[in-house]
Amino acid sequence: MLNTLLITGTDTEAGKTVLTTALAAYRQKYYPQRSWGIMKPIQSGIGDREWYQKLFTLEQSSEEITPLYFQAPLAPPIAAARENRQIDLAVVWQALSKLRSQRDFVLIEALGGLGSPVTEELTVADLAGEWRLPTVLVVPVKLGAISQAVANVALARQARINLKGIVLNCVQRRTDAEIAEWTPPQLIQSLTNIPVLGCLPYLDSLTNLDKLAQVASNLNLEMLKF
Repeated sequence: MLNTLLITGTDTEAGKTVLTTALAAYRQKYYPQRSWGIMKPIQSGIGDREWYQKLFTLEQSSEEITPLYFQAPLAPPIAAARENRQIDLAVVWQALSKLRSQRDFVLIEALGGLGSPVTEELTVADLAGEWRLPTVLVVPVKLGAISQAVANVALARQARINLKGIVLNCVQRRTDAEIAEWTPPQLIQSLTNIPVLGCLPYLDSLTNLDKLAQVASNLNLEMLKF
């Protein structure tokens, strides 16, 4: 899975889409000769798949981006039950394996947070660990972020996830003082023993690909082998 990166977060609105979009824009701008793909393995309701199709010219069908899709914007086990369907993870694995064989690099945006349910028995953390996906954790800059980071890293270790780093994300406008006090990188690194790769600023819009690529370039991407 060396040519694959899973972007997950501490919760639903942590900023996974922001980081995934920024990384995709970075690869498109700085490595135009290398192919890349994107995947939202499971999606409930309209959302990220449609966003990526709108923003990027992807040579991927909707099913290749999102192998499992449910209508209701609910946790997958609940959304699947509404449609009397099963969550067949073999379909997701086969789609991912095929995409990885066709592209130089694949970005995967997880659903929800690390503890979000994928099935009635498995969470995102379980899947990331079992599939040995190199992973980056997005932590929103807010009060309580330190404890969220510590708890999610503990969950990642329990699931034996290859956690490459933490990216902080300003979900709202934050001052430098707020960032330093609410999400001090050195303290988070000391408590988790996981490197903090940088902080994404608050962005009014996610449609400026040049700006997104620049934002991504300010992160410590060498730690991700990106």
